[in-house]
Order: sequence, then structure tokens, then C-alpha cells
Amino acid sequence: MTKYPISQVATKDLTLSSGFTVKTYKAEPSVPDSGKVLVLLNGGPGLPCEYLLAPHLRLLEHGWTVISYDQLGCGQSDRPKDDSLWTLERYVSELEEIVALLGLDRYCLLGHSWGTWLGTEFSLRNQRAIRKLILADGACDIPHLVSELNRLRYALGNDTVQMMLRHEAQGTLDHEEYRAAITILNYRHVCRLPVWPEPLVRSIAAWNMDPYVAMQGPNEFTYTGNMRAWNRIPAMSRLQLPCLVISGEFDELPPSCSYLIHNALPDSRLHIFPGCSHMPFYEDPDAYFTRLLDFLNLDK
Repeated sequence: MTKYPISQVATKDLTLSSGFTVKTYKAEPSVPDSGKVLVLLNGGPGLPCEYLLAPHLRLLEHGWTVISYDQLGCGQSDRPKDDSLWTLERYVSELEEIVALLGLDRYCLLGHSWGTWLGTEFSLRNQRAIRKLILADGACDIPHLVSELNRLRYALGNDTVQMMLRHEAQGTLDHEEYRAAITILNYRHVCRLPVWPEPLVRSIAAWNMDPYVAMQGPNEFTYTGNMRAWNRIPAMSRLQLPCLVISGEFDELPPSCSYLIHNALPDSRLHIFPGCSHMPFYEDPDAYFTRLLDFLNLDK
């Protein structure tokens, strides 16, 4: 783990045009380099950014400034009770405001999980400001992802899947047998470590499910929200910038999703981390950061 605790990261509250306040986080090396700035977009939605920011503080040792923020509705940012706010369009506009308020000009962008959805849509509108784009453990075709998630579920066995479908139809997702099945899937496909890292545990404990349910659904393996039909694969050819697409071998957003993204991008590199699932930066950090730094430091 990094020697830089998140408690030592500089924070700044930004007031958006909507009147809401979001908390931003910035960690700089001893000698900042304006050409080495990485902005992180965490998963969720509704998940505090600590789980993603904490491991990436390791990049300070390599001269990189690391910036992240708690998206509206999570972490130390405002948490309004208004389901109309939980849309991809509003989150893109929010990020555009944050970048402007922080005075960022040219930077690299890394989106993880739901952050790949946000990062893709944001990049399609703002790619001239982005040096390089990393789409980590993500998907850009949700209908395809749903079919892949069903495949992962069926590995539990037909009886278990039928039980899950029954509870989903009845709205009894809190039933202990349903939650047990989700727990197995999480340990197979979200994080395969026997003990989950503390930043990840803290972020999950503070998850605001309002944005998550509105946009995705009740859990990681059920998509019923307003993003369920989203598909940006046909638009990926417009992203004329260097891209890195990564996934874990056992990722809940499976490698097939990353292959679709990679094949649609004009300038893309793809890497699948063996033995990892959705959190390669925790599951195999040495391999992950070697690959990430190789890409970030490419002279292009």
C-alpha cells in the first residue's frame, strides 16, 4: 500500500452552479509537473472516491499529481434527495464544472467501473483537454454487459439462478439466500482478496444507494436503472487520443466488454490482469501500476 494516507491529501470544497458543494482531493509530489496530472473518476455511482484514490497515491512517487472528487451524492459532497439529479448528463456537466474550477488545462483521465461510463461521455465532449484516457474495469455497452453478467450468474448453478430471479421478481432482495448468492459473486468478480482493503471497505460502507439504484439497479449484477440501454461503442471511433483499456480476468465487467471498447477505439492498448477481478490495483498492484505507468509515461 502507499505510504501517503488519504488524510494527508489536500481537500477543497467547490460550489457548483446548482448551489451544491462537492469535495475535491489533490495530492502533489514534492516537485509538481504540469504535464503529469491524473484525474480519477471512481465507480458507483454513489460510491465515495477513497477506494480508488488511496491506492493511486502510489503515483506520487513517480512525479504524478493525483486528483479526485466525491461526486455529488456521495462521500463528503452534498447528498441531496432528488432522483432527477442522478443522470449521466448531469454528472458530465458536474465534471466539466469541476475541471474548470480547479483550473485544469491538459490532464490524463482514468475512469474505473461506472467511472468509465462517465469518462467516456465526458471525453466525447472534451477530448482536446485530455492527454490520455484510461478505461479501467468498465463497459460501454450495457445491454452486452447484462448478457455477460447473466453468464457469470449461471456459473452459480441453475437452482441458485432461479432462486435469484424469483427474489428479484418478488422484490425480496434482502432475503438471506439472495444476499448469500450476491456475496459469492462479489468475492468471485469484484475483489478476490480474502480480506478486502480498508479504503474499499470504508467506501462501500458509505455507499449512497440513491444514485446507484436510479442509474444502475439494486446490486452489481442487476441493471434496471436509467443507464440500462446505454451503448457508446458506435461513438468510440471519435476518441482520437491514446487510450488504455484494462480488465481483470474474472472481472464483473468481463474482459469481453473491454475487448469491445478496445476494438472500437482508434488508438488503444488492452491489458487483462490474470487472476484479478474488478480491483487489480488492490489484487495485483505491482503489475497494475507497472502497466499504468508504462502507458502514462509514453512519449505521445
